[in-house]
Formats: sequence, C-alpha cells, structure tokens
Amino acid sequence: MNNLIFKFFLVLSIMLVAYSANAQTPDADAAFRQQVNAFLDEWHDDAAHANYRYFDKIAKEGVYIGTDKSERWVRDDFKAWAKPYFDKHKAWTFHAIKRNVAFSDDKSFIWFDEQLNTQMGICQASGVIRNTKDGLKIEHYQLSLTVPNPLVPQIQKEISDFDARQAHQ
Repeated sequence: MNNLIFKFFLVLSIMLVAYSANAQTPDADAAFRQQVNAFLDEWHDDAAHANYRYFDKIAKEGVYIGTDKSERWVRDDFKAWAKPYFDKHKAWTFHAIKRNVAFSDDKSFIWFDEQLNTQMGICQASGVIRNTKDGLKIEHYQLSLTVPNPLVPQIQKEISDFDARQAHQ
C-alpha cells in the first residue's frame, strides 16, 4: 500500500512540476515580452553601430523586406548587400517609438509591430521571431515608410512616373 501511495504522489508531483513549468503567468509573460523588446532594441543598436552581430539575430533563412519594392533578402544576401555600409561603420539607426509584442502560448513564436524613428523619418515595421534552442531568431521583418493618407495620390503619381521612366531606360 505504501508503494502505491508513493507512486501516486510521485506522479502527482511530476504533473504539478510539468504544469507549473508550462503555465503562463502575467509576470512570466511580462518578463518574456521584456526579453523580446531587449532583443529587438539590441538588434537595432547593432545596426546603428554597424556590428555584424546584427545578422546573427536573423535566422539563416530569415527574410528582410526593405522599403523599396526590390528589397527582399534572405539573411546572407542581405548581409552581402549591407557589407559596404557595415565595413564603413555607417549603417542605419532605428529607434523604437512604440512596439506591440504578442506570442504563442508556448512562446515558440513571437510577432510584433513597431513604429520607428529613422533617418527616413517615421517608419513602421512588423516581424516574426522564433524562439530556438540557440535563442531568439528573426524569421521575417518588413520595414515600410509611413505615408499620410492625404498624400497617397501625390506619392502614387510620383511612383508611377518614376516606374515609367525606369521602364524606358
């Protein structure tokens, strides 16, 4: 009988430990969100200081989409494109003004959007991060310029004119 009681409490203890390890608490969620924010702030800081660690934070097959319609890079292609800037220690500086972070229940996937103060003015970006055994890795990042809605017709015309000129060259 004692062996049966011992086994019952052993199984119950294992179940409680497993449950508490997987349980999300507001404090654990806040701490994880803070970790993600620190990771993204450091990533932007790496670019501002032309530190090649910047690219280590992007997954090997991670995608970066820039503001130009031609800018869609997988990490190593993006690194090759950015090399001249990083070699001259003059990359880009993005500072988050605000950011929203959400994640899956198991914290394996994180998605976010952020508004950034940049040399191009205020930009917006969104992305997906995967939480791996090697740490957080950016799987997808898309940067965009912010355009006030009343200016869209004027800017769209300029883009159309630009595209037409490019097509004739």
